[in-house]
Amino acid sequence: MRFSHLLLPTLKETPTEAEVVSHQLLLRAGFIRKLTTGIYIYLPLGLATLRKIEQVVREEMNRAGAQELLLPMVQPADLWEESGRWHKYGPELLRFTDRHDRPSCLGPTHEEVITDLVRREVHSYRSLPLNLYQIQTKFRDEIRPRFGLMRGREFVMKDGYSFDATEEAADRTYQKMNDAYHRIFRRCGLRFRAVEADTGSIGGSFSHEFMVLADTGEDTLVICTSCRYAANMEKATSQAPSAAPAGELRPLEKVETPGKRKVAAVAEFLGISPRELVKTMVYLADSKPVAVLVRGDHEVQPVKLKNLLGAVEVELATDQQVFDLTGVPTGYLGPVGLKLPLVMDREVAVLRNVVAGANEKNYHLRNVNPGRDFEAGQVADLRMVTVADRCPVCGSELELTRGIEVGHIFKLGIKYSQALKATFLDAEGKERPFIMGCYGIGVSRTIAAAIEQNHDKDGIIFPLPIAPFQAVVLNLSPNDGQITSAAESIYEGLRQQGFEVLLDDRDERPGSKFKDADLIGVPFRVTVGRKLAEQGMVEVRQRADGHTADLPFAEAVERLAEMIRAGLARYSIKNDE
Repeated sequence: MRFSHLLLPTLKETPTEAEVVSHQLLLRAGFIRKLTTGIYIYLPLGLATLRKIEQVVREEMNRAGAQELLLPMVQPADLWEESGRWHKYGPELLRFTDRHDRPSCLGPTHEEVITDLVRREVHSYRSLPLNLYQIQTKFRDEIRPRFGLMRGREFVMKDGYSFDATEEAADRTYQKMNDAYHRIFRRCGLRFRAVEADTGSIGGSFSHEFMVLADTGEDTLVICTSCRYAANMEKATSQAPSAAPAGELRPLEKVETPGKRKVAAVAEFLGISPRELVKTMVYLADSKPVAVLVRGDHEVQPVKLKNLLGAVEVELATDQQVFDLTGVPTGYLGPVGLKLPLVMDREVAVLRNVVAGANEKNYHLRNVNPGRDFEAGQVADLRMVTVADRCPVCGSELELTRGIEVGHIFKLGIKYSQALKATFLDAEGKERPFIMGCYGIGVSRTIAAAIEQNHDKDGIIFPLPIAPFQAVVLNLSPNDGQITSAAESIYEGLRQQGFEVLLDDRDERPGSKFKDADLIGVPFRVTVGRKLAEQGMVEVRQRADGHTADLPFAEAVERLAEMIRAGLARYSIKNDE
C-alpha cells in the first residue's frame, strides 16, 4: 500500500478526549475515529490489526475443534425471560420494541441464542461434544464508556459455547479452551497471565480471565511469587487465618473517643494498631441493609459480599442511610447490640479482645470478642487481599500488579440448559441437560491492550504478528529518480515474498515520515535516502528496540525478509503445543 493512497489521517496533537495511552495513540495514528459516545469507526489500519487478531483467534479455535457460525445481533426478549436474565442483566442491556411491539435487545452476549439453537438441533449424546463460536459485534450500553476501545459500548468479540454430556467431558473441553487461549495470546505477542475470576452476570461454577499485564490496566491481579496461583482482586484469597489465640477474654470496657471516627485516628488515640480494631460497614444488598465486619487494616471486597449473600447488587450505604438505619453516626458503629443482620470476614472470627464502635457517638468498646459479645449470621472471606498476605496454595509471598482483561472462560454447567430446557438423550435413553462452557475474547479490546503494553513516547510498538504492516519503506527523496527506483524495488520485492508493506511515497519532510512511521508502530522501517547514493546502502531499523543496521541495497530485500520471518517464528506455535 502506498501512503499517498491510504486513508491514514495521523495527528500531531493528542485529542483532549483521550485519557489513556491506547486511546490517544489509536486516534493520533489514524486507526480509529469516534462516531458517538463509546462507538468507533475502524479506519484501514485499525481494521487491518483487528483482522490479524481475528485470524489468530479463528485458527486456534478451529485447531481446538470448535466450529464457526454467526448468530443474530438482535435477540428476542422471550429467550432472555426464559433464562431469567431479562430483568437481572441491568441497564447495560439495550432493550427496544419493533413495529409489532415485540420486545428485543441488542446482544451483549449470546448464551440464550446458542442454547436455543442447540436445543432445537441436537438431541443425542452421539452429537457431543459440540463447540461453537462466532466473531461478531456486540453492544453493551455502558453508563460511562471510556478509554476508547478499552471500554466502548459497541465492540468486536469472539464468543464460543461448548456442549458436553458429562462433567468430565466438560472439564476436558474447558482445558482445551484454556490451552487454546494461551496459544492465541502468545501468538499475538502479548505478555499475559490467566487468573481465577468471578463468574459475574454470565454465571457458572468457575472461570479464568486472561489478563494482559500493563501498568495502566484497570484490574488488580494477585500473583504468587513462587507457584502458579493467580487471581483477580474480586476472586483472590489468601492463606487461611490461624486459630484464635488462647487466653483470657477480658470484660467489655466502654471508652470515650471524642471525634475519632476513622480507623487510624481511633487506633492512635487508644494506642493500638489498626489490626486490633474491627470496622463495621453497612452495605445495601438489593436494597436490604447488612452490616459487614472486617479487621481495621482490611477493606471489604464487594463482589465477595455479593456472592455470599446471593445478591444482584451491593453498594456501600451513605452516611445518611447509616444514620437513618441505626441512629448512629458513621465511625461509631459496632457489632455489639447492633440491630442489623451481621456477616463477618473470617479474619475477624479469630480476633480476641479487640476494639469496635459502641453504637454511640464519641464512644468505642474495648475487649470485644466474637462469639461472646455478638454472633454473625455468616463467616466467610470477604476482604481485599494485600501484599502482606500469603499465597493460599503454597504460603509464599503475593504481589499485586495491574492487568487488562482480554479473555474470559467459564464453566457454565447447566445454568442455561436447565433454564431453557435444552436436553439430550444419553446412552441409556435418559433425558439430561447439556453441560455448557462459555469462552470470550475481546478482539477489539486486545488492540488497545497491546498498545497499553507496547508503546513509547514516539508512538505504538506493535508485536509483529498483529501489526497492520510488517515493514514500512521510506522514500526520503521522491523527486530523485535513483532513490525512488530503489524504494519501489524494495517495496515490490517484499510484497512479492508475501509481506505486508507500506511505501511512504509522500512529498513530505523526512522528519514527518520518521515520526509517522514510529507513531503507527510498524515493526521494521527501511529508509532509502542519501546513504544509497553515497554508499549503496539502505538503513533498516527495528521499532521495538531501536536497533539499526545498514544493508547493501542489493541484499536488502532478502535480508529483511529473513528478519521478518525470524521475528514471526518467535511467535509461532508447533502443532503439538
